[in-house]
Amino acid sequence: MVVLNRIYTRTGDAGQTSLGTGERRPKNDLRVEVYGTIDEANCAIGLARVATSKDPACARVDAMLLCVQNDMFDLGADLCVPETEPIPQYEPLRIVQAQVDRLERKIDDLNAELPPLMSFVLPGGSSAAASLHLARTITRRAERLLVALAAVPNEHVGEPALKYVNRLSDFLFVAARYVNRKGDGDILWVPGQNR
Repeated sequence: MVVLNRIYTRTGDAGQTSLGTGERRPKNDLRVEVYGTIDEANCAIGLARVATSKDPACARVDAMLLCVQNDMFDLGADLCVPETEPIPQYEPLRIVQAQVDRLERKIDDLNAELPPLMSFVLPGGSSAAASLHLARTITRRAERLLVALAAVPNEHVGEPALKYVNRLSDFLFVAARYVNRKGDGDILWVPGQNR
């Protein structure tokens, strides 16, 4: 159980923060940047949920988004405790393949009800869809950072975490289309329209 009695600690005033292992790192450390960007994407999903939670037609997607938001906290917990020696005294929370599999099922379930795309989709339509597209692009940035972190010597990133972030942006794209009246509200790209 997490207990937050005091919000400010002053321990980060010099530009450093603690990982879940207690190790101090600069706040611009790549690992910190990755889980900070995951948090940013989670906030964009929260913004989308302001709209989806009020629209009965979006109730199914809203429930999925709540599940994803919890997974994203799991992902942040995973990333803030690198696999290092010595091993922490507790079992660190990790993203597992079952979470990736569940996300794939959600993608497939929603996508089965959408018409095939004949063009790229411009971000927009409903406010919920626009927020989901924003979350999708933030997630893609998080994925790029996560891949960069995984390439750093001695910075391990679990394979399920990499897969989850990759699938998450796909889920957010499909969810955006779904809340856009199951694709009917999508705004399609028209190549060269403004020449």
